[in-house]
Amino acid sequence: MKFVNYHREMNADITIACLPNGPEKAKEFGLMKIDENRRVVAFAEKPKTDEALAAMHVDTTVFGLTDEEAKAMPYIASMGIYVFKKKVLLELLNDKFPKANDFGGEIIPEAAKDMNVVAFPFFGYWQDIGTIKSFFEENLKLARQPADFEFYDPQSPIYTSPRVLPPASIIDCHVKDALIAQGASVSKASISNAVIGLRASIGEGCTIQDAMVMGADYYESDEQMAKVVAKGGVPIGIGAGTLIRNAIIDKNARIGQNVQIINKDGVEEFTDAEKGIYIRNGIVVIQNSATVPDGTII
Repeated sequence: MKFVNYHREMNADITIACLPNGPEKAKEFGLMKIDENRRVVAFAEKPKTDEALAAMHVDTTVFGLTDEEAKAMPYIASMGIYVFKKKVLLELLNDKFPKANDFGGEIIPEAAKDMNVVAFPFFGYWQDIGTIKSFFEENLKLARQPADFEFYDPQSPIYTSPRVLPPASIIDCHVKDALIAQGASVSKASISNAVIGLRASIGEGCTIQDAMVMGADYYESDEQMAKVVAKGGVPIGIGAGTLIRNAIIDKNARIGQNVQIINKDGVEEFTDAEKGIYIRNGIVVIQNSATVPDGTII
């Protein structure tokens, strides 16, 4: 409610949640320039050059930052979260910009020219996970203690959707700094700095390190798995004796036995769309429902 109350107190037509940033991250975001009253007066979408970045430099002490903090974080990144006056929103969508498709890129920059568009500073946890690297790193951070973001805050707990799944089964394993979701089955495996998703099946002797295994949308019965194997296929899950490091295994992937997913060649970028194998920023990604046969080394 702080965001909404601020919007009302400022008598704003539009309020944009924003985050002060330093120069190293600022180029990754849409930036805003404000005046001494926190009114937004200019926008720049991911400035590419040092000159374009410098043009968006602002005095962030207006948000209550100390001189030292403001010197380190002189840029304001839009979080893409907005509060509108209802009348203003309807006017913008129905009358002024009926063919527009994007608030941040089309509607709000134009609205700021003659409307009261203000910035709301946010100082809590927020990350843009629009890239494989950031998605991967921020998810793994949730498994560490102390975590940057806490699911278990009694004042503002985070709940998942009820799925009526059994609790995770963890038998004779070594687990360190990991989140293991309901319905997962892990046996005689080593898991560290990892997120293990819904219904994930991790075979005996597996090592999962610095990795996300996103699980499955459904279970395969013993009979179904036997049929898959009889046809030369691989059951859903992670086969026995497999090593996974610095990787994302998407849902319903079929990873065989004694596989190594480790980016053995140390490459930064790689694409094999036919097999559903990608490498982005050195992180191996196995696509949803892809199959990696027994003994494969990636």
